[in-house]
Amino acid sequence: MVEPGRVVSMIKEARDRRTAPLVLELDLGDGIVETAPADPLSALLSMRRPHLRDVLDGLRRARDDARVRALVVRINGTLGLAVTQELRAAVAALREAGKLTVAWSETFGDGGRGTVPYYLASVFERVYLQPSGEVGLTGVALEEPFLRGALEKVGIEPRFGARHEYKTMANTFMERDYTPEHLESSRRLVDSIGEQLFQGIADARGLTRERVRELVDRGPLLPTEAVEAGLVDRLAYRDEVYADVREAAGSTAQLRYVSRYNRTHGLAERLPQPGRGNDVVAFINGQGPIKLGRSARGGPLPSQGVAMGSDTIGAAFRAAVRDDRVKAIVFRVNSPGGSAVASDAIWREVVLAGRAGKPVIVSMGNVAASGGYYVAMAADTIVAQPGTVTGSIGVIVGKAVVNGLLERVGIGMGSVAEGAHARMYSATKDFSESEWERVNASLDRTYDEFVTKVAEGRGMTRERAHELARGRVWTGADAHAHGLVDELGGLDRAFDLARKKAGLPADAPVRGYPHVTPLERLRPAESSEDRTAAGARFDGWGSLSGVAASLGLPAAGPLTLPGRWEIR
Repeated sequence: MVEPGRVVSMIKEARDRRTAPLVLELDLGDGIVETAPADPLSALLSMRRPHLRDVLDGLRRARDDARVRALVVRINGTLGLAVTQELRAAVAALREAGKLTVAWSETFGDGGRGTVPYYLASVFERVYLQPSGEVGLTGVALEEPFLRGALEKVGIEPRFGARHEYKTMANTFMERDYTPEHLESSRRLVDSIGEQLFQGIADARGLTRERVRELVDRGPLLPTEAVEAGLVDRLAYRDEVYADVREAAGSTAQLRYVSRYNRTHGLAERLPQPGRGNDVVAFINGQGPIKLGRSARGGPLPSQGVAMGSDTIGAAFRAAVRDDRVKAIVFRVNSPGGSAVASDAIWREVVLAGRAGKPVIVSMGNVAASGGYYVAMAADTIVAQPGTVTGSIGVIVGKAVVNGLLERVGIGMGSVAEGAHARMYSATKDFSESEWERVNASLDRTYDEFVTKVAEGRGMTRERAHELARGRVWTGADAHAHGLVDELGGLDRAFDLARKKAGLPADAPVRGYPHVTPLERLRPAESSEDRTAAGARFDGWGSLSGVAASLGLPAAGPLTLPGRWEIR
């Protein structure tokens, strides 16, 4: 039997949970998830990590919630620059709404990169640093390897063709140092990012940009130096940070993670509301290297994360187009590119959605380049953050010839073939003259189609599109200035634009597509139009997949941005 006193206590606790002031928390120590991974194990492991949409929706909801008194965020680790800028904008809006915003960290860069983490922290009203930490405000650098000398030493001959001079993946294998075009592109990328970071810190902390640059050149800064310079408000341990926050928010304030707050308080909005229409904005999330088949883990390495499968994305668009409730589509693209054929298949679905009268708004994440730009270019509006890495409108095809390596280790290779080009993609022979003709024909056709579609989608001449293309990488800020991107902003801006273009109210709900229940995943698809349908997995390099993997090439394919391009 439950004691009456215990019942009263439970009722009081429940009431307090509904009415007590709230302090929202966000711990970025494990990063932030843009979308649940496709494979069940990774999806399960990601459940405890904050999800970007939950965080953004929660911070937006908190602006008008009188119960929310403060936000405290632990900044530990690194995020991509574009996602950092989305969070900065959300925090700035919360601060403007009169809520206390507090950032704290044990250290901004523990002997490593601290510029982007501190850039995020700078927008908060108060910045705390553990007394033993430092502010690793050291600037922006881009390091790129050139492997030609090493490949020659081991007997490997790279054979690549690219369109055009700024498509730098081939340089990694073909050159010993920067070409003039490669250096120009990389220099501008670093300059643009530096401009954004230094100006953002200066504006947030009430400093001049010149003063921030002076501090960058002195960094990393010791704790007392950071306080004296006005970068940090107080040196404190976690308990002291939370004591200050509770003093400001009230002793009865309860802690609540932002994601948990959003899911709990957003439940009512997800239920049908009397008097409100059922019209929605569809949200399609495209993450990782682009490949034919279904979305899954991308590439041979776990670090490559999920992949954007053309079957999965295509099914999502078709489901959204067929659904009469869907009035607009937001397509989130966070991808370095990949398979040219898969990118083209997704591009076609974007075109068809527009023809069906459903505006498509693309929201670019940290990276939306090469194939990642290809799938976006037909959208009604492209929205990117200033720090998004985009462009790279170009193509590369080639292989590595390993005969010299095989000879050195004593391996002989015999072969028989029927057909002049039967061994065209073999790693044990060079391209013949007629094979090079086929390679160049493929490069010319793919590049021409890419640039022509850029011109059509962006409303510019083909000559202007080619001038901006040629494989060059741009930041979102520069892409916006050149017309490759329509607006600067994040997911919230994309959702607002989608609602306006569709004539929906400002609070019209957003629904993920395709929504497939666990039970539906188990049943066989009825047809290729069924939203549960997905094809076989294919590799973006086709017959060159083994060679691509051994050389460290992106597994997704030729429309891929080389290297790691998330700015952290």
